[in-house]
Amino acid sequence: MSVAVVPILLGLVLITVRALRGPSLYDRLLAANTLGTVVVLLIVWCGSWEGRLGLFLDIALVYALMNFIGTVAVLKFFEYGDMSRSGRT
Repeated sequence: MSVAVVPILLGLVLITVRALRGPSLYDRLLAANTLGTVVVLLIVWCGSWEGRLGLFLDIALVYALMNFIGTVAVLKFFEYGDMSRSGRT
């Protein structure tokens, strides 16, 4: 195991605690978004460790895009309470 993995895994534990404890809904969403970013780091590290970085970078990019789109969708739902509105008043 690489030295870089230990702080990443410690960060995962701390981020998971923040996501579960709150205190507000936005803190939990921020923790979930950060958790997704750290998972992308782990995916890239695994690809580098196995020597197949190109394949793992594609997977990490797709996961990062899904994480971003999911966060934007949840924030829109929190603000408007409906996913069908365009956001304009």
